[in-house]
Amino acid sequence: MPPKNLRVHQLAKELGVNSKVIVAKCEAEGVPGITNHMSVVKLGLAATVREWFSGDGADAEHNAVETAAPVDLEKVRKPAKRKAAKKKTEEPVEEAPVAVEEKPVPKKKRPTRKPVEPIVELEAPEAPAEEAPAEVEAAAPAPEAPAEPEAPVEPPKPAGPAGVQNVPDRPDVVKPAGEQLETPKKAKLSGPKVIRVEKPEPDAAPRPRRTGGGPGGGPRGGRDSGGGMGGQVEGISRSRGPVRGGGVRGGGGGGGDEQRGNKRRGMNTRRGRSADALLTGPTQLSKADADELDARLKGSTGYMKQRRRDLRNKGTAATGFQAQTAVQTGGKVEIEEPITIKGLSSATGIKTAQIIKFLFKQGVMATVNSAIGTEAAMEVAMEYDIELEVKELETAEEKVEKQFAEREKVDEQPRPPVVTVLGHVDHGKTSLLDRIRQADVAAHEDGGITQHVGAYRVSVEGNDGAKKTVVFLDTPGHEAFSTMRARGARMTDLVVLVVAADDGVMPTTIEAIAHAKAAEVPIIVALNKIDTPQATDENIRKIYGQLAEHGLNPTDWGGETEIIKTSATEGTGITELLEILDYQAELLELTADYGGPARGTVIEAEMQTGRGSVARVLVQDGQVKVGDFIVSGRAFGRVRDMINDRDQSVADAGPATPLELSGIDLVPDAGDKFFVTDSLKRAEEVALQYRETERQQTLASKTKVTLDNFADAVAAGNIKDLRVVIKADVQGSIETLTSSLEKMGNDEVTVKVLHSAVGGITEGDVLLADASDAIILGFHVTATPAVREIADERKVDIRTYRVIYDLTDDVKKGLEGMLTPDRSEEEVGQAEVKEVFRIGGVGAVAGCLITEGTALKDDVKVRVSRDGVVVTDDRDVESLRRVKDEVKRVQAGTECGVRVANFDDLKSGDVLIFYKVIEVQRTLD
Repeated sequence: MPPKNLRVHQLAKELGVNSKVIVAKCEAEGVPGITNHMSVVKLGLAATVREWFSGDGADAEHNAVETAAPVDLEKVRKPAKRKAAKKKTEEPVEEAPVAVEEKPVPKKKRPTRKPVEPIVELEAPEAPAEEAPAEVEAAAPAPEAPAEPEAPVEPPKPAGPAGVQNVPDRPDVVKPAGEQLETPKKAKLSGPKVIRVEKPEPDAAPRPRRTGGGPGGGPRGGRDSGGGMGGQVEGISRSRGPVRGGGVRGGGGGGGDEQRGNKRRGMNTRRGRSADALLTGPTQLSKADADELDARLKGSTGYMKQRRRDLRNKGTAATGFQAQTAVQTGGKVEIEEPITIKGLSSATGIKTAQIIKFLFKQGVMATVNSAIGTEAAMEVAMEYDIELEVKELETAEEKVEKQFAEREKVDEQPRPPVVTVLGHVDHGKTSLLDRIRQADVAAHEDGGITQHVGAYRVSVEGNDGAKKTVVFLDTPGHEAFSTMRARGARMTDLVVLVVAADDGVMPTTIEAIAHAKAAEVPIIVALNKIDTPQATDENIRKIYGQLAEHGLNPTDWGGETEIIKTSATEGTGITELLEILDYQAELLELTADYGGPARGTVIEAEMQTGRGSVARVLVQDGQVKVGDFIVSGRAFGRVRDMINDRDQSVADAGPATPLELSGIDLVPDAGDKFFVTDSLKRAEEVALQYRETERQQTLASKTKVTLDNFADAVAAGNIKDLRVVIKADVQGSIETLTSSLEKMGNDEVTVKVLHSAVGGITEGDVLLADASDAIILGFHVTATPAVREIADERKVDIRTYRVIYDLTDDVKKGLEGMLTPDRSEEEVGQAEVKEVFRIGGVGAVAGCLITEGTALKDDVKVRVSRDGVVVTDDRDVESLRRVKDEVKRVQAGTECGVRVANFDDLKSGDVLIFYKVIEVQRTLD
């Protein structure tokens, strides 16, 4: 048995042909995978190739050489004259193939097997006609119309034994296979001599004839009967040798062949398009050959893989066109944020390895799933001449916000104004608000300054004498709370800018003006502390000028900014301030929807013992009730309880109402929007998508490790960081502290926030600080005794603060302590080496004369100079002797012995310089 895997050159050697001939034949037959002499030939294909090329002198197209007597083509193709009255027969043609139209032949009942007398006439194509007795193999369809013979035939005459399958020697005369029609005139039938040139395949039966014969029917005419090779002969297949049941097939033997033909047609139908595809190939295989080739290829190893590849490339093979990617055609590509390397590769067609290589050259180490920034993605696209358009992904939260913005208002009514109080620290913002509320909030703030955003709903008397409601937002004035001030300015309708008459416009005041202008809200200036001695007319005019410099022109000077002189301690100007606020609110015509689901903004958020995550919110539209499903940024849940600014529990609340609600799973960020949804599932979907987007953005914005800065930092070794863990009571304080601390430092020292969270200091925080060599900073939180004990065991420093600037000052001092101090030198004396004494076990001792100053033993360094060149430096004095006594100092003009630590290369004439090193502590300023 031949091996399963053969090379083309091995098969060619076996068959005795050139490898190129086999390759050309396979390509002509449409056989895939055969391209050169080293191509692998599978078992089924090898058998087919052997059939193609076996035998002496066989060519690449036929398996046998067929020999037949010459046939006069003109006589064969000449149509017979149609004369019904005359019994005229044409001269018999010896084994001439007759072409007939391929139509189903109806079976007719025969009463007897005796010969019949009438002459058979072939009528028009629509009328069924009986086939001529001469049987030939149909090789290919003829281009011309089929011939319709009228020649009568005589009863069959024995012409030789019937063909037998796989019999090497056949008689020259072939017997008819079935009953024949009787004709008035006998026609001699003689077959040509057949020369066998190939042995039939021993393990596979020869295929049947392609068409079946009907009753009394003969073979169908060949497509090119009587061609240059003399036409086909009976009993011989075009390319496979003898056929089953050779000889002239008559009507009696046609039934089995018809069944076999039907069976083959059914097989072709079941196989689908495989044979049809081969029939449409360049060589126009016969259907039977194509069927067998298809069957053999399917049985060979690896066919299904190639078949799947062909199906995948169906469009390419059929049209010759392959889809072009953006990297091949250039042009514009759209992609949504966040962008990953895998997503960028899919959108542009650039291979991920090429993107990673490009980023690596830029100093960025990334993987396939790494998120990259928009600028980096655009740089990659520009490298391949692609215009990248980055679209911001519309999140589920944005969709919900859009639905709220487009919804129909159910119950639109006027709403109270929201007023934010801004100003510099200790200018009296909270005291002024306390005077309005008749409360004392400032007295309870640590350090006497506001460190949280407070929201209060106050009833005041309007210009018309009616009671009206105003919502006040009190923001911190300390410089560290810039984010809180900006957040308060964004959710407000009016801004009250508090300026102390005894202090004037300060940096935080200027920042507050910028926040208010950015929010495009009206500004009313409250000139507070008007009762202090420093509030002179000259100072007031100076403050007016400072305000005018920043775009706030007083109405007294013809401007548009109202400036009210107030005193929080005495109550001066409070009524006038409220009247101005009421008037401005009327001009704004503020309205809100008092029906439908609520939406608003988170003012502050924290973790409370017994209540979990708590959010202080300001309702801006709709109604929120206990039991509603809400979502706010990363947090979602069901409202468990609600408390207003007077610490009263409420069941529902409308617009312009500050609330403290619980029931959410996480602490949201201050400034996040909150929405009431129709289901918990919808709220969870929005929150989870927010968390995923947040995670992707965090990965994309991480500080990238580059080869340049990594190598520089390792080589220098002078970059130090102070690692901290921050715990605070509210999320707003976390943001403020993180922002303030990260701004500290310089090129030498920095603050690295390892972790920040809302809540008390836990054991996990201590373990993290211990593993990372960090300190824990707590703001308005404490640690339990058990946590303190663990921290003491692990030597972890925990520091808690109540005032924010105490915390920032301590961190600043810690950073300054990490700075390398500045060094300065103070020279105290010089000595000249007169003689060098080398003492065993001690080393070189210099006999010196003190020429300047004083030679000291302690707290000094020695520099050895020889001929004006420093030989060694920063050496300690190991021994200083005067005569035989060890002394601590030797004055100028005195001789002494000096032993320089770990240095023996002393020579006569060297100069020893004694100096002190003075270190000066540096500051961040």
